[in-house]
Amino acid sequence: MVQNTEKYTVITGASSGIGYETAKAFAERGSSLILVARRKDRLETLRQEILALHPMLDIVVKAADLTVRQNVFQLYGSIESYPLRTWVNNAGFGNYGSVGNQDLEKISRMLHLNVEALTVFSSLFVRDFKDTEGTQLINISSCGGYTIVPNAVTYCAAKFYVSAFTEGLAWELKAAHAKMQAKVLAPAATKTEFGKIANDVSEYDYDRLFGAYHTSTQMAAFLLELYDSDKAVGFVDRETFSFHLYEPQFQYAGSSCHNQKM
Repeated sequence: MVQNTEKYTVITGASSGIGYETAKAFAERGSSLILVARRKDRLETLRQEILALHPMLDIVVKAADLTVRQNVFQLYGSIESYPLRTWVNNAGFGNYGSVGNQDLEKISRMLHLNVEALTVFSSLFVRDFKDTEGTQLINISSCGGYTIVPNAVTYCAAKFYVSAFTEGLAWELKAAHAKMQAKVLAPAATKTEFGKIANDVSEYDYDRLFGAYHTSTQMAAFLLELYDSDKAVGFVDRETFSFHLYEPQFQYAGSSCHNQKM
């Protein structure tokens, strides 16, 4: 495939997991990258890994803690002049625990990252690039953004926001005849650092705790399947682990369009 170093894909949370593999997948398609995460050393490792295979690409590394509000605006300001084509809001983390006993400092950081940073980046990207041909915004939600999971109520609520916000934005862009598409990816259990962080443990055995799960590489492939489609939702069924593409699932008041329900 012809490499295009003039268009960039932004991926937040690119230092591990789905973000890491998604970066490699977009590089395979010839997209230059802007990689964002807290851990600069891991971003540099990823950068070198990609350049070893695709030396003609431009791989930009941006280390930033996106739980801090001013860092979000500063980060966007540092890259808004690039010719951006795709933005993947993948940065986020989860939490397991009852509402009455959850660590509110951790929850505050989670909401700043999963909800606020995603909303700010989405809003700025739409403002600046909605009329640029071929642009896409892909926000990473969860099957927990469509189903309430016991002992993860706050996390699910945050992901319900991501799902509803992105689906609503997809409708809004369509109504405005914008050139940008907004899409939401909803993974089920995926073998990443998610389990360790959500449970505040140093080790997390997916093979023991889950009968089935996806790898980050598989989820990156699903993300590209969503990217290539005209659908707004890429959803992993948490019972069967099958992947499906759908129209927006939430009711959009006043729309004459009918949703394709799960």
